Amino acid sequence: MSSLVSIRNLSKTYQRGPEKVHVLHGLDLDIERGDFVALMGPSGSGKTTLLNLIGGLDSPPSGDIEVDGEYINRLGAGQLSQWRSNHVGFVFQFYNLMPMLTAQKNVELPLLLTSLGGAERKRRAEIALTLVGLAERKSHKPSELSGGQQQRVAIARAIVSDPTLLICDEPTGDLDRQSAEEILGLLQTLNREHGKTIVMVTHDPKAAEYASHTLHLDKGTLVEQAAHAY
Repeated sequence: MSSLVSIRNLSKTYQRGPEKVHVLHGLDLDIERGDFVALMGPSGSGKTTLLNLIGGLDSPPSGDIEVDGEYINRLGAGQLSQWRSNHVGFVFQFYNLMPMLTAQKNVELPLLLTSLGGAERKRRAEIALTLVGLAERKSHKPSELSGGQQQRVAIARAIVSDPTLLICDEPTGDLDRQSAEEILGLLQTLNREHGKTIVMVTHDPKAAEYASHTLHLDKGTLVEQAAHAY
């Protein structure tokens, strides 16, 4: 494997009133292509900040973030938005589905930013829903789906554009244990069988076991890496 994400001397500071809050401190990190990484650490350790920086949702004041050969910290806002739509799929704790749209139409949403025609968007959405095991529910709206099914739709939406990188922020945090295990198994399948590189923030040690290894952050510093039996 080769590094898909290469981070060097990354720092991030927030202004909170009169004081500066240092969230990340000179962080160095490599994530291999085809890896499944779980990011863990106490609240305030910088996990979600790091995830947002890797996904291009935020920019650092210092340091470099190289993803698939592109230094995304050097991109302007418009370029970064285009880069995200081409390269990153996002899965959040809360599914962020459009309530009035069917599962299929929700999955199609990222493709509206492309030049694809309606028939091709529909075809790709159906493929993505089949991958997550929800082909037969494509005409259902979110209110007609369980929490686990809604998260599957959200994952289908994240992968429909065949992203380079899948970014997951507490993807099972709002689910019961059985649904959580189904979602984690799905992410593991996307990683192992479809080669998706996944970076997942989680507070749950059982969720982290589905990843190939775990990175522990504490006070903005990488303190430990643990490989899993894979």
